[in-house]
Amino acid sequence: MSAKSAMPVTAALTDSTPLVATRTVTCPACKGPSLYGPGNPWRPFCSQRCKQMDLGAWASESFALPDTDPANETMQSEQP
Repeated sequence: MSAKSAMPVTAALTDSTPLVATRTVTCPACKGPSLYGPGNPWRPFCSQRCKQMDLGAWASESFALPDTDPANETMQSEQP
């Protein structure tokens, strides 16, 4: 087993829910620790701010993949 796959696991117990395992993961936006479980409504993000920043990046097409299709390049060069 590698050290990376051995993430800490804790148990969260509330009055209305059964025993649920949670773990700490890295927030994709700020790279800080984030609780991954039902107690974190923004999972896998650590906060609403990080979730909104990521949504904004997708909305502004910051995460868009480049188009490498040669057919699209020829169609664009043929337009006046």
